[in-house]
Amino acid sequence: MGDADSGIPGLRVTEVSAGALVSWTASDGFTALARDQAGHAPSNDSLRVIVQAAVAGLLVQLGHTVTETPDGGGLVVLAEAVVPQGGKSS
Repeated sequence: MGDADSGIPGLRVTEVSAGALVSWTASDGFTALARDQAGHAPSNDSLRVIVQAAVAGLLVQLGHTVTETPDGGGLVVLAEAVVPQGGKSS
């Protein structure tokens, strides 16, 4: 995944052959804030699941087709088939 595995906190969008890969890494500050709010330390995996669900829900609501990566570490927003103006889609 290249840049997606950089460990730098934040949301990243990377071009892949199927469309766009969306991945996210929590910052130490976000993890600390989430821990303070929950009263215990959430796992990085639970934070990833929450963020992925929110991002996927928004993208689907906006009409995009979204799938999870095989390793569960990100989302792939599938590229739309481009139909030339006046052309027919299959």
